Amino acid sequence: MLMLHSALIVVGLIAMGWGFPAAHRLKRPFDIVAALVVLAGLCSALLGALLVTVPGFFQG
Repeated sequence: MLMLHSALIVVGLIAMGWGFPAAHRLKRPFDIVAALVVLAGLCSALLGALLVTVPGFFQG
């Protein structure tokens, strides 16, 4: 599971790395999609970091 959680971090960082410049470069409806990709990447990276540091966080 550590590989999956680490993959969440990497995918989130890649999404943010693409989305920040794309949100400023693309024209009107597509810049909103790029901004949403940044938000999804941030959520993915934070969730991955949480699960790497506290593996059983969501288990009761």
